[in-house]
Amino acid sequence: MNTNEKYIQRCIDLAKNGLGTTYPNPMVGSVIVYNGKIIGEGWHKKAGEGHAEVNAVNSVNDKSLLSKATIYVSLEPCSHYGKTPPCCDLIIQNKIPNVVIGTIDPNNKVAGKGIQRLIDAGTNVTVGVLEAECNELNKRFFTFHQKKRPYIILKWAETQDGFIAPILRQAQDDIKERKPVWITSKYSRQLVHKWRSEEQAILVGTQTVIDDNPKLDVRDWTGKSPIRIVLDKNNRIPKNSNIFKNQIKTIIICESNTEKNSENCIFESIDFGKEISSQISKLLYKHEIQSVIIEGGRQTLQTFIDNKLWDEALVFTGKSIFKQGTQAPILKHSCFDKQQINQDELKIYKNHD
Repeated sequence: MNTNEKYIQRCIDLAKNGLGTTYPNPMVGSVIVYNGKIIGEGWHKKAGEGHAEVNAVNSVNDKSLLSKATIYVSLEPCSHYGKTPPCCDLIIQNKIPNVVIGTIDPNNKVAGKGIQRLIDAGTNVTVGVLEAECNELNKRFFTFHQKKRPYIILKWAETQDGFIAPILRQAQDDIKERKPVWITSKYSRQLVHKWRSEEQAILVGTQTVIDDNPKLDVRDWTGKSPIRIVLDKNNRIPKNSNIFKNQIKTIIICESNTEKNSENCIFESIDFGKEISSQISKLLYKHEIQSVIIEGGRQTLQTFIDNKLWDEALVFTGKSIFKQGTQAPILKHSCFDKQQINQDELKIYKNHD
């Protein structure tokens, strides 16, 4: 690993501190180096607050060194006014002579304009250092801007014999008494809550809500709960379900939108007679949602698989055996990675189609 790669890798490591907190902005890290020594560094922590370059510059004790330093940044510095001023202007004003950039920003508001602005100001600019790694860092942001849809993660847990739910569920007239049938251990469930805190939204189908009355929050982890997306074609979900409690923003997708929106509950309609995965993707893009975890049920998951509209799949296999029930979705891709989470096996798939 050469010098430029070493410092861009440090930028990537810093940027990861913002996972789950920077939406709708990307994760960005920045390092300032003078005479082979890091004199400042920072990362973007939250939308509306200072960008990585600003935090890095502010952390430098002796500002006179900036005019002889190199600033490294994992993503192209912005060149437009948003909630904060352009980072290009900050670099130019401080007369930082060298800028090393991991990858170009896909956002049309930037997309090479930041680089050109720096070059026009006489700055030495190097672009494309650890580019693949920087693109992977912001896979959600890149997917949203390049494919006009959220980054889609499929997640389910299945038994040793390939079922995601038992055939018989204990009848409960009161939805408050309905509870999920767990396939995985508490350690895997805590990991799922960690994932939820890192993504912008979570999506489930009607039957999942009716059977389990889930909260879809991050109660077993710290961080912000994701926006809840619920499919309810015929408005069958009882109004006293947890998903109708207004603490978390919830989008209900139905066929006929006759319900009134409330403060945190929004009703949207799609044509369930047509292919729904692309309609859902467009709807989430309209709501500026950059990433979504789809947690079921089987029909919903299989729809996204069959239409090749997914980016990652996270599949747990627990120790349970049901013998009969709802079969797990069929995914014919090769496993990308495999991990052991206590007694459960986690398989990770990537969609390279």
